[in-house]
Amino acid sequence: MRYELYYWPHIPGRGEFVRLALEAAGAEYVDVGRLPEAEGGGRPGVARMLEAQPGGRTPFAPPLLKAGDLLISQTANILYFLGPRLGLVPEDEASRLWANQLQLTMADLLVEAHDTHHPIAKSLYYEEQKPEAARRAANFLELRLPKFLGYFERLLNSGNAAEPHLVGKALSYPDLSLFHIIEGLRYSFPNAMNRTRPNYPALHTLRDNVAAQTKIAAYLASPRRAPFNDHGLFRHYAELDP
Repeated sequence: MRYELYYWPHIPGRGEFVRLALEAAGAEYVDVGRLPEAEGGGRPGVARMLEAQPGGRTPFAPPLLKAGDLLISQTANILYFLGPRLGLVPEDEASRLWANQLQLTMADLLVEAHDTHHPIAKSLYYEEQKPEAARRAANFLELRLPKFLGYFERLLNSGNAAEPHLVGKALSYPDLSLFHIIEGLRYSFPNAMNRTRPNYPALHTLRDNVAAQTKIAAYLASPRRAPFNDHGLFRHYAELDP
């Protein structure tokens, strides 16, 4: 099947989790938001899919995946659909539910990481909430981030130390998603992530193993991958990462 991914151009965002799954599986897809507007892409091409859809099933926000007649939204929901079709999750129901549970937990972490730079309102600029951001970031780095990373570290330590995986014994979409989160946290908080790296050896082994996957390495080196920047979920402000 040829998939169509709809997500805002120029930022990795939540769409990156879907891209990584499609790229790792070598699936045929079009990243519509990154096409020229003249070809139906760009922000207008994505926004068009948020207009009223047949049957009243209009999505709230990207990312969106078009698969045949289906239009699917919400990152975890998309990956729950794609996982078995791309061979990125074991076939049994318990494993599929476990993978979805992990993805939803990562979604919680994403919200907390985002709110370090926008703790008051998304409609305000960072510069309008800097004191609050400093307090939120300090709490995140001291208490919340270790709780999340420690949880995933314990899960990874329950398997093969040289080749840790979150679901089963092979690469799964939660592995890919955790890879992206580690990459984003390294971008946002390089000092904190360097200081605490010895605490999470399995997490960083997973990150390195995913980056070395042939298809993922090719994707990371390609222009298809949007770089991190200060407009997305993960942003770097030096004052928040002492």
